[in-house]
Amino acid sequence: MLSLSSKVRVFLWTRPVDMRKGFDGLGNLVTKEHDIFEGDLFVFVGRRKDRCKVLFWQRGGYVLYYKRLDRGRFKLPQSSDDQVEMTSTDLSMLLEGIDFSRVRKPAHWKPLKKSESPVRKRIDKAS
Repeated sequence: MLSLSSKVRVFLWTRPVDMRKGFDGLGNLVTKEHDIFEGDLFVFVGRRKDRCKVLFWQRGGYVLYYKRLDRGRFKLPQSSDDQVEMTSTDLSMLLEGIDFSRVRKPAHWKPLKKSESPVRKRIDKAS
């Protein structure tokens, strides 16, 4: 099991990748567009969508996490791009075989700008 910080960036390759590729083969795919040494995770799924590899750099070496589902297929998001950025939560759901595109995510609270503040509006009306 991977335990990830919410700050870790995760990139999913949406096109099938030859699962015979190892550290170097997958690393070559990554280095065309990313710096693998920044601590990001790179996710690859095979043609049959029952195998998944996660490649990342940690403490002076590559780490390759490999998972094969005994039943079912990994559910990938629909995208016309070759790769999609996802959250660490999305990755956890993907590795569990959950279709995370169907999961409803709650809207997170964001602080209002000063101009939108209800307290500020009350003060302005009182003036």
